[in-house]
Amino acid sequence: MSQNRHPLILKKDTSALLIIDIQERILKVIRNSEDMIANVLKLVKGFKAMGLPIYTTEQYPKGLGETHHAIQAELGDFTAVQKMTFSCGGAGDLFGEFKNKGLTQIVVCGIESHVCVQQTVLDLIHNGFQTNLAADAVSSRKYSDYDLSVSRMRHHGAEITSTESILFELLEVCGTDEFKAVSKIVK
Repeated sequence: MSQNRHPLILKKDTSALLIIDIQERILKVIRNSEDMIANVLKLVKGFKAMGLPIYTTEQYPKGLGETHHAIQAELGDFTAVQKMTFSCGGAGDLFGEFKNKGLTQIVVCGIESHVCVQQTVLDLIHNGFQTNLAADAVSSRKYSDYDLSVSRMRHHGAEITSTESILFELLEVCGTDEFKAVSKIVK
């Protein structure tokens, strides 16, 4: 592309997907969990089609269970980063790994939006990462918690966007094999 692109538009070489705590036992009480999981799966498939890095965390898996089976199946061979902190900033050296790999634009999805997702987003921003919240791929038990947390994250600098917007930003152009694969995913 010959023109200058807006610096907040996602780029393949600096982007990663972070799936936060989408675990079996808590999903029963999460609002719109089926739609949320469907959008997370679109993100996973799209990131895989483009060969982009995907990270997954699990909060206290002994109590909350493993990552949702459909997400596990789509990810294939993966290892979730285990954590006891609400923020993924306490999940080993995850933020350090992002920095070491030059990943400056982190796409976030998961649960719960007002707890682990919000604390992670705020910590990512504070540590210099551009954070893109897939608002249709996060949820909480109550709509009011979801709504307030999205407003707070936006206020503090998170880019609030959607699954489809994220995938097409990363594609940048149409007519490629990646575009054809992602187009099938979002339909």
